[in-house]
Amino acid sequence: MSNQQKHVPASALIFLKLLAQNNNRDWFNAHKEQFIEQQTYIEAFAGLLLAELNTHDVIETLSGKKSLYRIYRDTRFSTDKTPYKGGWSGNFKRATKLRRGGYYFHIEPGNNFVGGGFRNPNAADLKLIRNDIAFDDAPLRNILQSESFISTFNVLQGEQLKTVPQGFDANNAGIDLLRYKQFLLIRKFTDEEVLSSSFLKEASRTFKNMRPFFDYMSSVLTTDINGLEI
Repeated sequence: MSNQQKHVPASALIFLKLLAQNNNRDWFNAHKEQFIEQQTYIEAFAGLLLAELNTHDVIETLSGKKSLYRIYRDTRFSTDKTPYKGGWSGNFKRATKLRRGGYYFHIEPGNNFVGGGFRNPNAADLKLIRNDIAFDDAPLRNILQSESFISTFNVLQGEQLKTVPQGFDANNAGIDLLRYKQFLLIRKFTDEEVLSSSFLKEASRTFKNMRPFFDYMSSVLTTDINGLEI
């Protein structure tokens, strides 16, 4: 991927479509060189995206290549025994001092998205988040109701409890937010958008629009109710 070609090439999606039709080891091994070539393009794109991210956040991931997940599926505990994933995906880790919260991208025909958030906060972190929401839901709600958030992500996503979380009041003003077990921000892209020259900037802008949410979460997870570091 040259400096002039700062986008995902159509050949990458074409390969993934062929892989979806031939998800077996014999076909993959016969087309291994094609896979390596296309993955090189994705690694280069991820590197450009990492450079964009580092202009507005502090990222620990060292390279685009390091951000990528393997395309090989772990079938040991899955009923789906197809050996390969349907797309390329990668994760950029924020600096440890910011209590993580990751940036994620996924490129797959018909299922492209850029996302981030907290997929599986541990029990202690989830309690800190819920305690803050229960005390005052306005800071998080203001972020979720902001124009930039709605235009980019529409709504907060993630698994939710159907009942009131233990230890919290069902009449609390933030009860709808207290039910969340995951806190995910997702923006979907069409294949055409992924292949366009503007995708790099749009993906970066999407990540940047997560920052108010991440800044809120970092504050909640690193300081107590009096603003002192924990």
